[in-house]
Amino acid sequence: MPVLWLVIAILALSAIGYVMGRSRALSSAGGDTRALHSLPSYYGANVGLTILAPAFGVLIVWLLVQPFFIDRSIASQLPDRAVSADTTMDLVMSDVRRVAEGLDVAVSEGAMTAQEARSIRTEFTDVRQRLGEVGVALGSNVSAEVLSAAQRYRSMSRIGNLLMAMAVLGAAIAGFGISLSRTHSEFRARNVVEAGVRLILIGAACIAILTTLGIILSLVFNTIEFFRLYPARDFFFSLTWSPSFGGGSELGIIPLLWGTLYISFIALAVAVPIGLFAAIYLSEYASPRVRSFAKPLLEILAGIPTIVYGLFALLTVGPLLVSVFGDEGVGWMQSGTAVMTAGLVMGVMLIPFVSSLSDDIINAVPQSLRDGSYALGATQSETIRQVILPAALPGIVGAILLAASRAIGETMIVVLGAGAAARLSMNPFDAMTTVTAKIVSQLTGDADFASPEVLVAFALGMTLFIITLGLNVIALAIVRKYREQYE
Repeated sequence: MPVLWLVIAILALSAIGYVMGRSRALSSAGGDTRALHSLPSYYGANVGLTILAPAFGVLIVWLLVQPFFIDRSIASQLPDRAVSADTTMDLVMSDVRRVAEGLDVAVSEGAMTAQEARSIRTEFTDVRQRLGEVGVALGSNVSAEVLSAAQRYRSMSRIGNLLMAMAVLGAAIAGFGISLSRTHSEFRARNVVEAGVRLILIGAACIAILTTLGIILSLVFNTIEFFRLYPARDFFFSLTWSPSFGGGSELGIIPLLWGTLYISFIALAVAVPIGLFAAIYLSEYASPRVRSFAKPLLEILAGIPTIVYGLFALLTVGPLLVSVFGDEGVGWMQSGTAVMTAGLVMGVMLIPFVSSLSDDIINAVPQSLRDGSYALGATQSETIRQVILPAALPGIVGAILLAASRAIGETMIVVLGAGAAARLSMNPFDAMTTVTAKIVSQLTGDADFASPEVLVAFALGMTLFIITLGLNVIALAIVRKYREQYE
């Protein structure tokens, strides 16, 4: 049974359980809700949650465990000759999964019958031709061992999915029966439901924490593996970035960090003055009517996808800068992809981050400070410069640091607007690239994940993670200190 239909069945059974649990509770009380310990809805919710929780728990655990179990089983059965000198077990298993998916597509679309699929080991050439007809892209020359393993993989997946459906439905039915049998007027349904909801909330919080932990561990382990293959000294101190999947790579991070920081600096030089001035105007000068219109309009910039900003940089800002600073102008700029192009567009993207946070922080300054300044004879501009901004400075600095961490992690604007050249240059009209852009390029394609040219992406990501984490920690510490001062 497909997972979608399984989820629909669980939800339908839960809805039926809710209605039956509520009706059973009312029947046990003779229709008088005053004789119930809890409201009727709690009895229905108890039955529904007792169905949903174990069923979805079994489903999630099964979906996580089954692929690992099948992969290890199939990999242990593959002969040694299936893994050649120029490939790895991971690539072989990737081919096995692709071929298995192709067999499923072929059978479901009628390109081959189930009997033909079972006989693929004896009809090797014919099956490869049929797989090509249904559009299955094979990553390499498929051997008979891979096709045989794909058939076993498909069979084990089918059996696993059947067992999963039986286990999930069994858990749902068992929960339905147990919860319905203990539904009566004296049952403390409210206490049970509230405890269950509390556990669900704790589980949601744990999922967020475990996801973060999983991301960090994946970066750490792959970064350690990279430094086993490539010297850390060359990575952190080399001035050359020149990956070569044929060997002889030079993977120095300094040119990438320079491009990242250079573009981020230009973006902040654009976003901070404009965003801060906009925040001062909206909080201190604008009328309520203008503020109610201008602030949401300004915050629309934060909702525009970054790919749209990238296209804007590529098609509009780049050609505009070339017309001014190119060969027809002063001759500083050779093409539309440059640090200045990406920095300007990224700065526009960051304006709402700076303006919205700064506006909220300025508004949080107590009105008593303004009134005291006016009572001493200060003008509005003097009050803003000498009272409000110094009081709001810690929060504004925190907003700027949060915007900086956002700029450092940007990818699409850089890919489309800054180019792909890893170089050390002071000219803002040269094409450069950043750490995030190179992470994308190094992980694109079917490269071997055991090579340093691919694993370097994790080292780049770990370095970027540490930098942005440090900026976020500093920003949050500053903002927390500011909030403690005025709350």
